[in-house]
This record gives sequence, structure tokens and C-alpha cells, in this order.
Amino acid sequence: MNEHVPILDREVAETLRAHEPAVKRLVDGTVGGGGHTLALLRAGIDEALCFDRDRSAIDHARGRLSEFADRARLVHGSYLAMAAEARLAGWDRVDAILLDLGLSSLQLDDPARGFSFRFDALLDMRFDRGGSGLTAQDLVNGLPATELANLLYRYGEERQSRRIADAIVAQRPLQTTRQLAELVARAKSGRARRLTATHPATKVFQALRIAVNGELEALERALPVAVDLLRPGGRLAVISFHSLEDRIVKQTFKKLATTVSAPPGMASIGEAKAQIRLVNRKPIAPSREEIEANPRSRSAKLRVVEKLEWA
Repeated sequence: MNEHVPILDREVAETLRAHEPAVKRLVDGTVGGGGHTLALLRAGIDEALCFDRDRSAIDHARGRLSEFADRARLVHGSYLAMAAEARLAGWDRVDAILLDLGLSSLQLDDPARGFSFRFDALLDMRFDRGGSGLTAQDLVNGLPATELANLLYRYGEERQSRRIADAIVAQRPLQTTRQLAELVARAKSGRARRLTATHPATKVFQALRIAVNGELEALERALPVAVDLLRPGGRLAVISFHSLEDRIVKQTFKKLATTVSAPPGMASIGEAKAQIRLVNRKPIAPSREEIEANPRSRSAKLRVVEKLEWA
């Protein structure tokens, strides 16, 4: 299994100001292979509180962070619990928070997980395989055609969602990634296959994974929690990998960075004071050298905000 390569690690360390003495406490909401946390601890962070819904990622990160065993606390669970877990650790505020929203190489390269159509495996796609949530197989075989089509369009922006959903319903039950990928490739029109450089099933697999794990809903809920947990002057960095994630991050940051004032003489209902400032108005993208060394980084976007002193 390939070692997970952290994406934009230099840019993350710089924008989170890991080298500054005042930046001591980090929350890594998606520790994955542990690469970002390792780099940030080596750069000068004192303590890290790390989360991941994937038990195997926690186990791997524990080994990778062994040199900082007394400074890195690992939690098997969602980053939605960051405020509660920070209180348990005795932290009222933190200096830096990182959310790397992409799948790690450990997950993509594990044939048993069902995340990739490069391997033939059961359609699982759960981050927490020990949990009781629905699997991709449950959704593919259980949803009515209309609901399945809506899911593929909403979470995968798949333009041929209805055509694909009808083909799935006609052929189910489907059990494996290969069965699904081959069916989608047959179902899509020849023109649609020619217009994309990626595998025809890429958006379908993305949509199912997002739905299985409730990724977008969790992100929407977590961003305000993260901002609230930061100390004034602390920073939040988010790495997204597709337009749905980036849109949520961009819109949430814009809202939290905007002051809304009522006109003179009118009720102050709806007023809001900006809580953050945008550190980078345009997302930071990987360099050409990084993309060449790690092609999986090509779609990454890094957005960073800083909590205002009065927030």
C-alpha cells in the first residue's frame, strides 16, 4: 500500500503559520495518513488533536506520528466533535484548524474499501466500516430510480443521471465496483464518454461516496463550529477536491466574512458582524511540480481564513 502524500503541505504550514511561537494548538479534522499533522508538528506546533472516521486511518496515523505520541491525540470520529473533544483535552480555543477533505491514498489504494473502480470489491464506500450506516450497495439496490437519479445529479453533477439510474434499476442487484463501473460505462452515451477524459463512472462513484458518508452536510455544519473554536487571530485552512465542496467552503467563508448592517432607523434584525477575514481571496492550487509528482493533487484548492480579534 502506498504511503499517503500530504497535498499542499508547504502551503498549509505557511498559511497556518506553524513556525510562529504563538501557534501551539492544532486540530486536524481529517488526519488521514497523518502527513499534514506530522509536517505541522515538525514545523513547530506543540499539540495536535486529530480526527478521522476511518479506524484504519487512525491506526496508520498513530504509527506515523509515533515520534510525537505525547503531543498528538487521535480520535476515531467525525470532526463535528472537535469542540467537545477540545474541551475534554482542556482547550478552550485553538490556534489552527485543518480540514483536508479528500480521500487519502490509503483509502483509494485499499481494494477492499470499494472507493475505486480500479479494483473489484464490494460496494461499501463507508469511511467507518465498523459503523451501522448504509453502504453504496444499499443505495444502488434500494433507491427508486428517481431518487437514485437525483442523488447522482446532486452529489456527482452527473448530467446523464436519469439514464444511468434507469440502467442500474434494470440490472440490479449489483454487488461489486466492477459491475457498477461497467454498467455505467455501457449506459452513458458515446458522445458523453468521448467528452470526458476520466472514467465514465467517476462522478457516479463520487456521488455514492458523498451520500453514504453525509460529507457535504457534515462540512456545512463543521465550518461555523471550527471558526467558533478558533482563538482571535487563529486560522482555519480547508483543502477541497471538487466543486461541491469548494462551493460550500467559499460561500460559508464569504458569509462569515461579511458585516451586515441595518439602515438607520430600522430594526437591527438580521444584523451580523464579520467573524473572519479571507487570507487568500482566490484558492491556492498545487504547483506544476507537485501535480507532476502527485497527480492526485491536481484538483486541490486551499482556502484559508483568520478569525477577527473581536469575534
